Amino acid sequence: MRDRLLIYSGLAVFLLLVTFPVWHGLAAKTSAAAPDVRRPAGQTACVATRPYMRKAHMALLVEWRDAKVRRQQREYTAPDGKVYRVSLAGTCLTQCHGSREQFCDRCHTFAGVAVPDCWKCHTSPPAAPTGANTAAAGGVR
Repeated sequence: MRDRLLIYSGLAVFLLLVTFPVWHGLAAKTSAAAPDVRRPAGQTACVATRPYMRKAHMALLVEWRDAKVRRQQREYTAPDGKVYRVSLAGTCLTQCHGSREQFCDRCHTFAGVAVPDCWKCHTSPPAAPTGANTAAAGGVR
């Protein structure tokens, strides 16, 4: 019974130390800056909204794979009505994101998730010049 004060004090110190990074981040009003993903010149929109692409782009890529390989559907109509060719390298990387290293790898590293091995079947376009996010030619569709 006499150790109750000691136990509660120890628990309070433990909780303070464990939650310190959260409180410090809130007090400093800082957070890790997400990778700067810009659209290349001439592109006004993506195949889907930014929140959807951040959350579920892999589901879209799996849907594209199934549509192209299993149902021979070669085109995708976006919610805004624009039609895109179903191709990871030919549409996403060549037309918009330009470089696997500048886009895919940076975002997956920031999010702390493994980069899927899409490159067993798809050739990554050549790396864009450092600091650029321009469309690069090449890649297997």
